[in-house]
Amino acid sequence: MLGTMSVAEHQILACDIGLKRIGCAHRLQGIILPLSPIIRHNRNQAASALTNLLNTRDIRILVVGIPRDNAITTERIKHFVGLLDFCGEVVYIDEDFTSINALESLQHVRKKAKKTYIKNGTLDSLAACEILERYFALVSSTTNRIEVD
Repeated sequence: MLGTMSVAEHQILACDIGLKRIGCAHRLQGIILPLSPIIRHNRNQAASALTNLLNTRDIRILVVGIPRDNAITTERIKHFVGLLDFCGEVVYIDEDFTSINALESLQHVRKKAKKTYIKNGTLDSLAACEILERYFALVSSTTNRIEVD
């Protein structure tokens, strides 16, 4: 059920959920911005950290990237989302090529810095930005529009 809630744009969070890191992004005054990634030590710690972020930011819609053709990864991501203490709406969006697009956006960065961005989760948060862009593009192309303040 895409965009069934009337929410402010800052109450929407996108996630790129990986085994080591969770990239996060939100939109503020029409600009999609990466947030600090969550480094996963174990799934319970990561679920707790993401739940805390959702509650702290008063998130109403969680947009989660899932791969189109990888059932095992999709199942793992949905299981992780099930661990969250979140009562809002969860929307799953195709995440294919978001990490590649994020890496391409770092073309101007030196090789050593790129490696750092990959390791510290910045790349994952940039992928979450791409996921959020896809969400807003999908919402704006449907007749069931979301009201954004």
